[in-house]
Order: sequence, then C-alpha cells, then structure tokens
Amino acid sequence: PGVRYADDILTLALRVQPGARESGWAGQYGNRLRLRITARAVDGQANKACLRFLAQAAGVAVGAVTILQGQSARDKLVRLEGVASENYQTLCVAWGQAGAQEGV
Repeated sequence: PGVRYADDILTLALRVQPGARESGWAGQYGNRLRLRITARAVDGQANKACLRFLAQAAGVAVGAVTILQGQSARDKLVRLEGVASENYQTLCVAWGQAGAQEGV
C-alpha cells in the first residue's frame, strides 16, 4: 500500500474513517491503509485523534506526526519522523493482521 520508510521517516497514505466504534487499523482502501478513529470529524477532533493514534503506534511524539495533505479530507498523506526500524516492523505486522481480518 501507500507506505514509504527511509532514514527513520515513515510516510503513509491513509483513508481515515472518523466516528468508528473503535480506533484501529482496518485493512486497505485501494492503495491506502485504512484507519478507523472513534473521534468525529468536528472541529479537527478526528485529525487530532489520528495524530495521537499514529504517534502511539509508531512510538514517537505527537509533534513528530504531520498531515502533509488532506487536512479536511478522509484521504490523507501523513509523515512520521523518528520511527525506529523495530517500530516500523511492528506496524507492518499490525497492518498485515488488519488486512487479514478484513479479507484484504
């Protein structure tokens, strides 16, 4: 999917689903990773929750996560800085498990 990792910088193409029952990875949407977020898309709440979720999942500070494109859209391009290779490997496993659960 839309994932690039080099020099501890991870760039993700995401399809974010706000207002979900629970936050977590949900397989793929085309060439994007699908991410469900419980927060609603009101007053930037979903974006903030998305940044917090990604930071925690990648083991980085929230300030190391930036929305490059799609600030007000479901399709987003996000950059995470300082992602250790071990954390990247853990994310890859999580994405694979989410895809298997969704039948992707």
